[in-house]
Amino acid sequence: MIKSFIDTDRGVSIIPRELYQDKIKPYMGQRLVKVLTGQRRTGKSFLLYQLMNELIKQDPSAHVIYINKEDMAFDAIRTAQDLDAYIKKETRSGTRNYVFIDEIQDIRDFEKAVRSLLLDPMYDVYCTGSNASLLSSDLASLLSGRFIEIRVYGLSYTEFLQFNQLENTQDNLMEYLKVGGLPHIHCLPDREEVRTEYLMNLLHTILYKDIVGRFGIRNVRFLDQLVHFLAGHCGSIFSAKSISDFLKSQHIRMAPNQVQVYVDHLCSAYLVSRSERYDVAGKRVFEFGEKYYFEDLGLRNSVVGYKPGDLNQLIENAVFNHLKICGYEVKTGQLGRSEIDFIGDKDHEILYIQTTAQLDSPETIAREFGNLLNIPDNHPKWVVSMDPQFSNTYEGIRHVNLKEFLSNPVRMRD
Repeated sequence: MIKSFIDTDRGVSIIPRELYQDKIKPYMGQRLVKVLTGQRRTGKSFLLYQLMNELIKQDPSAHVIYINKEDMAFDAIRTAQDLDAYIKKETRSGTRNYVFIDEIQDIRDFEKAVRSLLLDPMYDVYCTGSNASLLSSDLASLLSGRFIEIRVYGLSYTEFLQFNQLENTQDNLMEYLKVGGLPHIHCLPDREEVRTEYLMNLLHTILYKDIVGRFGIRNVRFLDQLVHFLAGHCGSIFSAKSISDFLKSQHIRMAPNQVQVYVDHLCSAYLVSRSERYDVAGKRVFEFGEKYYFEDLGLRNSVVGYKPGDLNQLIENAVFNHLKICGYEVKTGQLGRSEIDFIGDKDHEILYIQTTAQLDSPETIAREFGNLLNIPDNHPKWVVSMDPQFSNTYEGIRHVNLKEFLSNPVRMRD
């Protein structure tokens, strides 16, 4: 069970997220910038608090310099020069200075100041960011291998249960599919209108601060309609042209190349994730046609509503997110006319997965298991469903209940 502890300086109850702490620990004290990336409100700031506490426990003489660009107290730090000047002013000589910068992408040319800090062994630098394109391009070009990126997601199903001290029941699984895994939402009053308002405000922040403001988006109405379209079609294969054609039928016109630009911005802000389509027989990625999934189901549901009829979409989205949390590269498989929901690749080991709500008819069983049986290799193949009655295997293909799947790390050799 996760144990809470209090950050006494801030009066904040912090729940350790060991998955991410274990990823960061090998790099603590190394002359590498530790960059925590991910959607807003996934808990990156609290991971920084945990790291601060851990460092002070290990080294009581350590000096922490903390900058939070969402705090007005640090509003004057707007450029690399401002950042460098502030850190130099706060630096304590004769000891290691641990520098923590929250939402670093809001500081212009931040990478220049960070590169300068790396030249001095007295600094150990950690930062968070909520924009993938800005961080990856600038850091990769100017820090040339001197940073490590740790991707932070919302609460996994297991963390959701631990966070809320819940039992692993079917009702609580359905609650997770409904409200998602953003940590703070579970601190709010248990009223749907309060949670929906929080999620809609967060969505507004992501769209207007991380996309419209940063990329100079002009057609805000189209961006909003695109989000609604993707939320209503999670797990469907689309190209930029097909999205453009559909929206055109709704009297919303946008050229396919511009649709692709807007979709890329949504991915950069970590609102949605892309799953490329992969030809299983030809061993190649298709140039056109991808699937898109929301990084948080609560945000997805706040856009189009939570409906029992969308259960297949929600299950597929939850399985995709869990694979990503477990460290898999995930693609959608194509074998002839058959679709394989997911091809997971981790350390060059492959796992094929089909998802469905229920295995309640011969046609469904034949489709879900049959697609996997047609794959001509010996990599593990699973069908994940919510069916509590179906057997553990079918003609050698493993069946996994969704509750079991989300409750454990994905290990192909179990």
